[in-house]
Amino acid sequence: MVVKFIILFLLGSSWLFSGNIETFIKSAQTQVGKTLTYNPEYRYIKYPMGDIPLSKGVCTDVLVRAFRGVNIDLQERIYKDKKKFFKRYKGLYYTDKLDPNIDHRRVKNIQAYLILRGYRVQDSFKPGDIVVWKLKGRKGKSLDHIGICSNETNSEGEPLIIHNINSGVKEEDVLRRYKIVDHFRVFKGK
Repeated sequence: MVVKFIILFLLGSSWLFSGNIETFIKSAQTQVGKTLTYNPEYRYIKYPMGDIPLSKGVCTDVLVRAFRGVNIDLQERIYKDKKKFFKRYKGLYYTDKLDPNIDHRRVKNIQAYLILRGYRVQDSFKPGDIVVWKLKGRKGKSLDHIGICSNETNSEGEPLIIHNINSGVKEEDVLRRYKIVDHFRVFKGK
């Protein structure tokens, strides 16, 4: 019985697919030039597969849209996980209310979801990896930021980052610009 549960859990939660790295990265890269603003406004969206208009978004929307390019709906997965395992997410934000409009659009929720699935790594950065940073905010408050490692690299061979920090989705050499606090690998490398 325990073995059956473990197998079902691994099949249900694992997304380690070697063939999807390129599609995942391409889904992030195609947002460059289409998501033109950084807009953190709260919006009511459909569930599942809800999204705000492609022309706007935040850093987490880059991930959500990239995952949808490989048929993974973070909105639905995080909503169901938070509903089932509420204590895992308690205290991450000013409200613990279950909300399919915003839960998947918060860095700490994505971070908690990926940690609990065992995707945290501590080695070199590879294409398709997900990076979480802490940024210096106003009045000493730190801000969370998240992005995706590109298949394009800088002169040192480190990946560029596909992210939205303040003016739309960009692919930039910013991996070491901010304080790195977490690193995930969802897809198997080559």
